Amino acid sequence: MKALVLDGCREGDYLAMEAVLEMTTALAGRVDDVEVVKLRELVISACAGCFGCWTRTPGECVVQDDAATVLRSYLGSDVVAYITPVTFGGYSSLLKMMLDRCIPLLDPRFTIVGGEVHHLLRYRRYPKTIVLGTLPSPDAEAERLFASLVARNGFNFHRTFEAEVLVGVPDPPSARQCAERLLDRIGVSA
Repeated sequence: MKALVLDGCREGDYLAMEAVLEMTTALAGRVDDVEVVKLRELVISACAGCFGCWTRTPGECVVQDDAATVLRSYLGSDVVAYITPVTFGGYSSLLKMMLDRCIPLLDPRFTIVGGEVHHLLRYRRYPKTIVLGTLPSPDAEAERLFASLVARNGFNFHRTFEAEVLVGVPDPPSARQCAERLLDRIGVSA
């Protein structure tokens, strides 16, 4: 079993970096291979919104940068963990930019899911996804927005994305417990 960790934190964000470390350690105890991608070290351009990934080069972004490698790793993984500081209830700009570049993973045609119009899935198999957000202090509204955003992103992939928010400066055991709970919820056992 293979896992991919998308590290969406900036250098010096020790709370998010602790979450990355503990998620990686928790995954290493449950899967055979863990790949950590530090998005801050890659060249990932913003989505151009051209939809060339649906029309000119179906399933592949026309922008040539590091996002293509990340998408290949994403599709080759059984589990993907997004780690991000919660920013105004959303993802970090680094993670958001990468997630915007996931449009090629969907089909341009539509279907009805749960009474809503959504894109068809391009592939038969997608990884289970967990999301660990971090907040330096309690913010109920940011946590609520984050949970809603993650749920809606999961719905776009016709599945459930599990999420938790780590609040405050955690000790490593509490960060690890948070990671372990997320893995338990998606059925990735030790």
